Amino acid sequence: MWRREIDGRALKFRLAGINNQNFIMADEETGSWWQQVSGEALHGPLKGRRLADIYHEELTFGVWRREHPQGRVLRPDATNDKWKQFSEDWEAKTARAPVVTPADARDALAPRDVVIGVKANGAAKAYPLAVVERQGLIVDRLGDTHLLIALGDDRKSVRVFESSIDGRPLEFYAQPGASPFQMIDAETKTTWDFTGRAIAGALSGRELKKLPALKDYWFDWKLYHPRTSVYALGQR
Repeated sequence: MWRREIDGRALKFRLAGINNQNFIMADEETGSWWQQVSGEALHGPLKGRRLADIYHEELTFGVWRREHPQGRVLRPDATNDKWKQFSEDWEAKTARAPVVTPADARDALAPRDVVIGVKANGAAKAYPLAVVERQGLIVDRLGDTHLLIALGDDRKSVRVFESSIDGRPLEFYAQPGASPFQMIDAETKTTWDFTGRAIAGALSGRELKKLPALKDYWFDWKLYHPRTSVYALGQR
């Protein structure tokens, strides 16, 4: 998700094409072409410029509705069903399409394995979704940043947090049998919910800092992050 202003000027975008299975967006004001995944202008007068990103999450509607019971939903125009035609069998059709990212025999992941991509302080790391689903809660470190990757109780929604409070790293474990999802830090025994908010204990009311994360195919993530590392099950 990107802010659509450049130098204080709001741009209007439309779909112009697809590059390596990412949307290419064209702005009406300058005709520049922008890459969906990076927010970078690839062609035109604004080539090399980048849109500012907006923090966003990929959650199931059930989790979102539980957290935002008064939230509003943007619904496509009921009189225009082109979006349905475009989306129909999207995954199956794109799986047959070629990609420009070369396969590497040394890769631990298949090109279409889904990863949770995280960046911090110039470093990048891919967390295979299958591993996240198996562990449920991952405590890790990326450079100097202490990370917490949490899988929601819907087994689909994933959030990434900086697992430090006031510069102090915390170790977390999932609360067994809790529904909705809860976790506890080992240092203070505080209970935290899936939003990263402390709901009981010594740190009650505090919040973990959320970090941007991108759910992506491995072939796409590694193209834009060639020096990325990959998390392995149980790795610290």
